Amino acid sequence: MLKQYPTARYILHRGGWYFLTFLVAVTINFFLPRLGASNPVDIIMGKAGSGLDTEAAREKEESYLKEFGLVQVDATGTILRGPDGKPLKSSNVSQFFNYVKMCFQGDFGTSFQKYPKKVTTIIAEAVPWTLALQLPTIMFGWIVGNVLGALAAYRRGVFDRVFFPLALLLSAVPFFAFGMLLVYVCAIKNGWLPAMGGYAGDLVPGFNFDFFKSAGYHYILPFFSIFLILAGGQAIGMRSMGIYELGTDYIKYAKWLGIKENKILLYLFRNAMLPQLTGLALSLGGMIGGALITEMIFSYPGLGMAILSAIQGQDYPMIQGCTLLVTISVLIANFTVDILIGFLDPRVKAGQMGGN
Repeated sequence: MLKQYPTARYILHRGGWYFLTFLVAVTINFFLPRLGASNPVDIIMGKAGSGLDTEAAREKEESYLKEFGLVQVDATGTILRGPDGKPLKSSNVSQFFNYVKMCFQGDFGTSFQKYPKKVTTIIAEAVPWTLALQLPTIMFGWIVGNVLGALAAYRRGVFDRVFFPLALLLSAVPFFAFGMLLVYVCAIKNGWLPAMGGYAGDLVPGFNFDFFKSAGYHYILPFFSIFLILAGGQAIGMRSMGIYELGTDYIKYAKWLGIKENKILLYLFRNAMLPQLTGLALSLGGMIGGALITEMIFSYPGLGMAILSAIQGQDYPMIQGCTLLVTISVLIANFTVDILIGFLDPRVKAGQMGGN
């Protein structure tokens, strides 16, 4: 039946591979943070200080181990103990199935480092900051870069000779190096803009003019540290694809037939945009955790800083929750673009029909 619908066949085939990739990613996401030998519950106990006596501290530690599923319990919830009287540790396999069960319930557990705060609460507080930084920079950078790249490919001449070296220079500069340069020139050297933070330290986040004004003021440097480099990279890619498409046989044939130039350019740029759409998907999919370095440089309160803090503190639930969110966003973004390509690119349909 699917032989009659090559696009649907293509989408189902790609969807199967993405689902398999998701299962592998979930498994790696669980076991990778546990390669370390230290016990992260010690982080929580360390915050308790020396105010608890030995017995109280031991009972408190066991309650944490039980809460996080790190020890074996019986049907009544009592911790099982070995011959030496110490709690029996639960296996990674049992922890894994408990982890999968909680994920399907939308519960990533409690943060070790910020106990008793839930991982979902921390993520919910950090994600808006990351999205506010990444989404506009990616979209504006993609649009501006592709428009400039298309103009450079089509018009050439002086515009291309001036624009192309500049775009090449911007795309070659690492995000962190450009960010530090902006901090030095615009914040430290001249004091035009704040060097760090998402808003002034004396303000409390809220829906009021003073907060949005401060947040916008702190937003400028992180935005341009990503936008200019991203736009340069997109422009180079679009310019190269545009020049390639201008030299293809179908463009020459279309000109020979006398087809209007606007129509030819529509075909040209639609085909040239397909690789750019893939790049957009990668950028959108990775935007949740893609601003890690930028957020570190500017001390921006997004998910990147939350991931870094979790890794430094060996906060398993936080690491798992953040990386799983990043994984899902990447897979969804790429799958969405695969679907769009299936509808927009006639070569996909032809390939599926030829494989029957």
